Amino acid sequence: MATKRILVVDDDSYVREATEEILRLKGYDVDTAPEARTALRKLEESDYDLILSDIRMPGMTGMELLEQARAKVPDTHMILMTAYGTIEGAVEAVKKGAYDYIQKGSTDPAEVELVVERALKYQETERENRRLRSELQGRYSFGSMIGRARCMEQIFDLIRTVADSRATVLVTGESGTGKELAARALHYNSSRAHGPFIRLNCAALPKELMESELFGHEKGAFTGAIKQTRGRFEMADGGTLLLDEISEIDPSLQAKLLRVLQEREFERVGSAQTIKVDVRIIATTNRDLQREVREGRFREDLYYRLNVIEIGLPPLRERKEDIPSLVESFRSKYNAENGKSIEAVPDDVLEVLMRYDWPGNIRELENCLERAVVVSRGPVLSTADFPRKLTDTPEGTDDGGIRVGTTVHEMERRLIMRTLESCRGNRTEAASMLAISTRTLRNKLHEYGAMDAFKDAPGRGAEEDEELVAEEA
Repeated sequence: MATKRILVVDDDSYVREATEEILRLKGYDVDTAPEARTALRKLEESDYDLILSDIRMPGMTGMELLEQARAKVPDTHMILMTAYGTIEGAVEAVKKGAYDYIQKGSTDPAEVELVVERALKYQETERENRRLRSELQGRYSFGSMIGRARCMEQIFDLIRTVADSRATVLVTGESGTGKELAARALHYNSSRAHGPFIRLNCAALPKELMESELFGHEKGAFTGAIKQTRGRFEMADGGTLLLDEISEIDPSLQAKLLRVLQEREFERVGSAQTIKVDVRIIATTNRDLQREVREGRFREDLYYRLNVIEIGLPPLRERKEDIPSLVESFRSKYNAENGKSIEAVPDDVLEVLMRYDWPGNIRELENCLERAVVVSRGPVLSTADFPRKLTDTPEGTDDGGIRVGTTVHEMERRLIMRTLESCRGNRTEAASMLAISTRTLRNKLHEYGAMDAFKDAPGRGAEEDEELVAEEA
């Protein structure tokens, strides 16, 4: 990742040099200016990720610099420094577009580092949001989700229907099925699309820090709380808050979370002041929350508050007809990222990818495509570019490739789909080989959401239609 560039503006040489030294020790690329007009010239000549500026300077003030800098480089955030800091001044600065402020009289390295780190993280979130908005449309996509399978079309329809509501949505599915992409599609297809999209991974933080991350804290609320800090609910006001892997949230916080979902209000840690917010909540989980409720690890009332609308994402093994479209998308993506020019993924490679069950789902498929693109030495991918697990017979299987523990339902689905593949999509021929009627085969394909998987296959058409008419007669 490129080193972040920061511009420090202050007429006090001691403060300017001390701030520069603090930031350089943290690995940032730092430039300085002794007054605002010099800073504006530097902004025209170079790109900066962040500006730290004194408020009171001779000539042009920091507030005036803020207004002109936002006009020139709206993507660059600004933190104001002042020896005369007041709540009123901070509010005015934030209203005019400053990210935050620091009181120079009480500045210490830890405070400067913390405020700068938060500002840069917030900027990255904004940039990611803009990038994702630009990817919302595609031939077979909904947002960055890709799918032509009937089950995915139904999910896209549900997302369109509920996106603009305030209802809480629970997105379920195995790891790697695209739960976060579904959450982003909900946000960016709603009237909140221009508001913030804030994500919190509930599995990544210890319970001691989770409450502060959710609700924020006041200065001095606990050891290390060196200033007032906004939580994720406050940051997401007017937008969407994604609570990723909600099943991992500590039981001690579940009651507080339930109250926020019901009342849309909370208090920062260490404060009695109630803050009201307008936030749309989306939660994701790869666990069976009903089982978690039965076993006492998850509150039943919180489960029902979260599960107003459920979107269940299918594993990739149940929508294999989407693999070619996903492969093409990842080929294009990793060509661009790695300066490669892979022209095609041949049919024999696609056949291997279609046979594999992808326990890691779309994430595993994407990782395999990235590896293949990176290691390939020619313009066309081959099976040698992929991990051996895709072509080797795994332990625990017999010679027919049946994995011990595979359900009868899953084996039936595989047999039907592979027979159709071998018949090049001809359902009449496939039904004959399977010793079932065409009607039964059609019903099975409906059940699997795979009616369109072979709609353009050669050899289909009149003879199938005639058999269907005969059956219905």
